[in-house]
Amino acid sequence: MIQDTIKALSDPSRRKILELLKKKNMTRGEILRYFDMTGATLSHHLSILKKRGLVQDTKVGTFVYYEINTTVIEDVLRWLTSITNGTEENPDEKNG
Repeated sequence: MIQDTIKALSDPSRRKILELLKKKNMTRGEILRYFDMTGATLSHHLSILKKRGLVQDTKVGTFVYYEINTTVIEDVLRWLTSITNGTEENPDEKNG
């Protein structure tokens, strides 16, 4: 639901993760270098982003790479735009 996606985006660490992944796909270890947090805390943030569809992961050999999923972000932007221009669009109906 859109409120869950917005809640996931409200955390500064999760927004920073998305900013990093915007540049390139990264492993958890690569992402962790940019933060002063434990691996478990980063895994928690990644789990929330994955659950909301904002990131996806792909296993390549022994590594798991995370990448941004812009489709969900585009849906949120479309919904916000619909508010400002007065159109009726509800992404929750489309995405369940």
